Amino acid sequence: MWDYPQLDPVALSLGPISIHWYAISYLVGIGLVWWTVLLRIKRHKLDWTDEQFSDLLFYCVLGVILGGRLGYVLFYGMENLLADPTSIFRVWQGGMSFHGGFIGVMLGAWYYGHRNKRTFFSMMDMIAPSIPLALGCGRIGNFINGELPGRVTEVSWAVIYPGEILGRHPSSLYQALLEGPVLFAFLWWFASKPRAPMAVSGMFLIGYGSLRILSEFFREPDAHMGFLMFDWVTAGQLLSLPMVIIGIGFFFLIQQRQKGT
Repeated sequence: MWDYPQLDPVALSLGPISIHWYAISYLVGIGLVWWTVLLRIKRHKLDWTDEQFSDLLFYCVLGVILGGRLGYVLFYGMENLLADPTSIFRVWQGGMSFHGGFIGVMLGAWYYGHRNKRTFFSMMDMIAPSIPLALGCGRIGNFINGELPGRVTEVSWAVIYPGEILGRHPSSLYQALLEGPVLFAFLWWFASKPRAPMAVSGMFLIGYGSLRILSEFFREPDAHMGFLMFDWVTAGQLLSLPMVIIGIGFFFLIQQRQKGT
């Protein structure tokens, strides 16, 4: 076992301004998404200019921030919001929901597509393979903040968090690995070959949802929520299951369309 390193969540202080590692992790993730999507645009000769994609990314990032924070409040932190309404603005302290952020990304992409006559799935299929890079960076930010401790375990790599004597799974690092490079490598390979519209988006939903359900078995549920069903089902698993079902539904639709042609 090893002790959780005493990491300062503030990377740099400039007078009254503090730059948090959590914010840096998001910026790095966004930068990686921007870079890798531009690589795909050039490699696959997609009908996008750098400026057009930068505009799309702006709406998606706005969706991540607003949707992620609102999603966390609605799915996980309603009690904290009622006790301290100003907590909704303290994003640098952590507390971002992937599922809320994902909905925000879809709304941002839909709005951009509506204004610029782009089909929804042409955009989502384009950016989906790169999203895991941002997810992995965000999970590293969770670890630096001391968030998402895992369940108690005696494995040799268990982490002893501050104020505790028992080792726990470093579940935020598990999720950083699975939701980050593992899912990215698979989706990058899958998207490297010609696919029907919705296929890449569908595979992202199936891949992320499945990996999230798996990783939740090692993550301690939020103390104020606990297990939601059967003493083992967490909120993260319940929110991820529809993603898997919808992703499978996309492939069913693709198959039906191909049969119709």
